[in-house]
Amino acid sequence: MSSPNNTPPSREPRSTGIVGSIRRAAGHASALLRLERELAQAELQRKGASLGAGAALALAAGILSLFALGFGLAALAAALALVVDWWLALLIVFGVLVVLVAGLLLAARRLVHAGTPLKPQQAIDEARLTKEMLGGERAG
Repeated sequence: MSSPNNTPPSREPRSTGIVGSIRRAAGHASALLRLERELAQAELQRKGASLGAGAALALAAGILSLFALGFGLAALAAALALVVDWWLALLIVFGVLVVLVAGLLLAARRLVHAGTPLKPQQAIDEARLTKEMLGGERAG
Protein backbone atom coordinates (compact mmCIF):
# COMPACT_ATOMS: atom_id res chain seq x y z
CA MET A 1 0.00 0.00 0.00
CA SER A 2 1.16 3.43 -0.69
CA SER A 3 1.07 5.96 2.04
CA PRO A 4 -1.23 8.99 1.69
CA ASN A 5 1.77 11.28 1.88
CA ASN A 6 3.43 9.86 -1.23
CA THR A 7 0.62 10.30 -3.76
CA PRO A 8 -0.68 13.83 -3.11
CA PRO A 9 2.70 15.62 -3.04
CA SER A 10 3.76 14.11 -6.37
CA ARG A 11 0.47 15.05 -8.10
CA GLU A 12 -0.12 18.43 -6.49
CA PRO A 13 3.06 20.16 -7.71
CA ARG A 14 2.44 18.92 -11.24
CA SER A 15 -1.15 20.14 -11.16
CA THR A 16 -0.09 23.48 -9.71
CA GLY A 17 2.75 23.68 -12.19
CA ILE A 18 0.47 23.02 -15.15
CA VAL A 19 -2.21 25.34 -13.84
CA GLY A 20 0.41 27.98 -13.18
CA SER A 21 1.83 27.54 -16.67
CA ILE A 22 -1.63 27.84 -18.20
CA ARG A 23 -2.30 30.98 -16.19
CA ARG A 24 1.02 32.50 -17.24
CA ALA A 25 0.39 31.61 -20.90
CA ALA A 26 -3.09 33.13 -20.70
CA GLY A 27 -1.63 36.23 -19.08
CA HIS A 28 1.00 36.54 -21.81
CA ALA A 29 -1.61 36.06 -24.53
CA SER A 30 -3.81 38.71 -22.92
CA ALA A 31 -0.89 41.14 -22.68
CA LEU A 32 0.06 40.45 -26.29
CA LEU A 33 -3.48 41.15 -27.50
CA ARG A 34 -3.62 44.35 -25.43
CA LEU A 35 -0.31 45.55 -26.90
CA GLU A 36 -1.44 44.78 -30.45
CA ARG A 37 -4.67 46.71 -29.84
CA GLU A 38 -2.67 49.67 -28.50
CA LEU A 39 -0.43 49.52 -31.58
CA ALA A 40 -3.47 49.58 -33.86
CA GLN A 41 -4.94 52.54 -31.97
CA ALA A 42 -1.68 54.49 -32.16
CA GLU A 43 -1.37 53.81 -35.88
CA LEU A 44 -4.96 54.91 -36.57
CA GLN A 45 -4.46 58.07 -34.50
CA ARG A 46 -1.32 58.95 -36.47
CA LYS A 47 -3.06 58.38 -39.82
CA GLY A 48 -6.15 60.28 -38.66
CA ALA A 49 -4.01 63.25 -37.66
CA SER A 50 -2.31 63.21 -41.06
CA LEU A 51 -5.67 63.12 -42.85
CA GLY A 52 -6.98 65.94 -40.66
CA ALA A 53 -3.96 68.12 -41.39
CA GLY A 54 -4.25 67.40 -45.11
CA ALA A 55 -7.95 68.30 -45.09
CA ALA A 56 -7.21 71.55 -43.22
CA LEU A 57 -4.54 72.52 -45.76
CA ALA A 58 -6.91 71.69 -48.64
CA LEU A 59 -9.58 73.89 -47.04
CA ALA A 60 -7.03 76.70 -46.65
CA ALA A 61 -6.06 76.29 -50.31
CA GLY A 62 -9.72 76.49 -51.32
CA ILE A 63 -10.26 79.69 -49.35
CA LEU A 64 -7.09 81.26 -50.74
CA SER A 65 -8.14 80.28 -54.27
CA LEU A 66 -11.33 82.30 -53.77
CA PHE A 67 -9.22 85.30 -52.79
CA ALA A 68 -6.99 84.67 -55.81
CA LEU A 69 -10.01 84.65 -58.08
CA GLY A 70 -11.26 87.88 -56.50
CA PHE A 71 -7.91 89.59 -56.97
CA GLY A 72 -7.62 88.28 -60.51
CA LEU A 73 -11.01 89.65 -61.43
CA ALA A 74 -10.20 92.95 -59.72
CA ALA A 75 -6.95 93.13 -61.69
CA LEU A 76 -8.78 92.42 -64.93
CA ALA A 77 -11.37 95.08 -64.17
CA ALA A 78 -8.69 97.59 -63.21
CA ALA A 79 -6.72 96.83 -66.38
CA LEU A 80 -9.76 97.39 -68.54
CA ALA A 81 -10.93 100.53 -66.73
CA LEU A 82 -7.62 102.25 -66.26
CA VAL A 83 -4.22 101.67 -67.70
CA VAL A 84 -2.27 102.61 -64.57
CA ASP A 85 0.25 101.02 -62.21
CA TRP A 86 -2.11 99.88 -59.44
CA TRP A 87 -3.68 97.09 -61.50
CA LEU A 88 -0.24 95.62 -61.93
CA ALA A 89 0.05 95.51 -58.15
CA LEU A 90 -3.25 93.64 -57.99
CA LEU A 91 -2.03 91.23 -60.65
CA ILE A 92 1.15 90.54 -58.68
CA VAL A 93 -0.95 89.78 -55.57
CA PHE A 94 -3.05 87.45 -57.70
CA GLY A 95 0.09 85.61 -58.84
CA VAL A 96 1.40 85.28 -55.29
CA LEU A 97 -1.92 83.85 -54.11
CA VAL A 98 -1.92 81.32 -56.95
CA VAL A 99 1.58 80.20 -55.96
CA LEU A 100 0.43 79.84 -52.32
CA VAL A 101 -2.59 77.80 -53.39
CA ALA A 102 -0.38 75.50 -55.44
CA GLY A 103 2.01 75.00 -52.52
CA LEU A 104 -0.82 74.28 -50.07
CA LEU A 105 -2.43 71.80 -52.43
CA LEU A 106 0.85 69.94 -52.91
CA ALA A 107 1.37 69.77 -49.13
CA ALA A 108 -2.24 68.62 -48.60
CA ARG A 109 -1.85 65.92 -51.23
CA ARG A 110 1.31 64.64 -49.54
CA LEU A 111 -0.34 64.55 -46.10
CA VAL A 112 -3.50 62.84 -47.35
CA HIS A 113 -1.41 60.28 -49.22
CA ALA A 114 0.60 59.58 -46.03
CA GLY A 115 -2.59 58.89 -44.07
CA THR A 116 -4.19 56.44 -46.48
CA PRO A 117 -5.28 53.71 -46.52
CA LEU A 118 -6.98 54.24 -43.17
CA LYS A 119 -6.22 50.86 -41.64
CA PRO A 120 -3.60 49.87 -39.07
CA GLN A 121 -1.32 48.01 -41.48
CA GLN A 122 1.58 47.72 -39.03
CA ALA A 123 -0.69 46.20 -36.35
CA ILE A 124 -2.25 43.81 -38.88
CA ASP A 125 1.19 42.65 -40.01
CA GLU A 126 2.31 42.20 -36.40
CA ALA A 127 -0.79 40.17 -35.55
CA ARG A 128 -0.26 37.98 -38.61
CA LEU A 129 3.37 37.35 -37.63
CA THR A 130 2.34 36.55 -34.05
CA LYS A 131 -0.30 34.12 -35.29
CA GLU A 132 2.24 32.43 -37.58
CA MET A 133 4.74 32.22 -34.73
CA LEU A 134 2.23 30.68 -32.32
CA GLY A 135 0.99 28.31 -35.00
CA GLY A 136 4.57 27.24 -35.74
CA GLU A 137 5.24 26.49 -32.06
CA ARG A 138 2.17 24.26 -31.80
CA ALA A 139 3.13 22.26 -34.88
CA GLY A 140 6.75 21.90 -33.83
